Amino acid sequence: MHARVCMEAEAAGLNYSAAVNRSPKLPSLNESLIAASQPDPASAVLARRCGFLLLDGARLLPLAGVLEALQLANTLQAEACYEATLLSADGAGVHCGSLRLATEAALASSGWQMIFVVAGEGSEAPADLLHWLGAQANAGVALAGIDGGSAVLAEAGLLDGERATVDGHLLEALQEDFPAVVWSGNVWEMNAKASRLSCAGGSASLDLTLAWLGGLHGERLAQDLTLGLGLERLRGRDERQRRPSAEQGGGSPKLAEALSLMEANLAEPLPTEEVARLVGVSRRQLERLFKQHLDALPSRYYLELRLNRARRLLQQSSQSILQIGLSCGFSSGPHFSNAYKAHFEKTPRDERSQRAAAWRRPAGEHSAS
Repeated sequence: MHARVCMEAEAAGLNYSAAVNRSPKLPSLNESLIAASQPDPASAVLARRCGFLLLDGARLLPLAGVLEALQLANTLQAEACYEATLLSADGAGVHCGSLRLATEAALASSGWQMIFVVAGEGSEAPADLLHWLGAQANAGVALAGIDGGSAVLAEAGLLDGERATVDGHLLEALQEDFPAVVWSGNVWEMNAKASRLSCAGGSASLDLTLAWLGGLHGERLAQDLTLGLGLERLRGRDERQRRPSAEQGGGSPKLAEALSLMEANLAEPLPTEEVARLVGVSRRQLERLFKQHLDALPSRYYLELRLNRARRLLQQSSQSILQIGLSCGFSSGPHFSNAYKAHFEKTPRDERSQRAAAWRRPAGEHSAS
């Protein structure tokens, strides 16, 4: 059966469905949601079946981001054709925002290469669905938690010992409920085998999907997808979720103020004692706030902010490496290079060289590394 993605406007009682073969034009967001890709039987292109397990409360944007990226990937490379099918436990359909999406029954399905679990806050998975996910994992199917989907994978015991992320407002509760998972506040996470993936909500699903596709088909494809989808850049796995300072502060005005000070002073970093003085707490109190809410020391968190900004500039700007280092608060070229290598396991020069090499390779061609 070919992949089918249907959308039902509940209020109007209308059903929409369409089958779309690999097309040379870039599909719109709505086309991605109603499109179904069916590989040409005469073609040698590898078909990769991707199931999207939806739970009530899933949000539309994270789902649409993955579908849009897969549709465009089908037009930009000839190695594989990605088929997308919306699933639910019983195939009865799922509410996604104000829409009701028609689905196929997950429990009666098999033969997947990837399952994307898309859920929202408060989404609940029945026991038989958790068992089915475990069976998919045992069969070697890769699993991705999108938005709140990581909570479902954690409940099924499929993220134990793995790094994972989730939409920021769910993070603290999940850290308490599932301590065997290494939770992070990053935009996305993916293990070395690309068998466990996860991302925050919103557009983070695009960053994760493009990184996953880049690992399969080469970084040049990821860059082409970034441009084709109208994105300014692809966010890396080490980038933290961007949340309002008050939200990052976990309700602590003092912590939120400290974060704002750090973000406003990346070129000339403030000593921890000065940050504490400016927000009206002792250094020890500030360190306690950072540990409690961000699981990091103030100095370490500050350094990561500066290094992530440096990475973005290396990838996107034409400034010299020394200029970038100085603009991110490092006193010299060697100081910048050593700190960068310790954090990212590559030098700033390596970072820039890899990006340049990726642009020189044809889309879909893998790097030698």
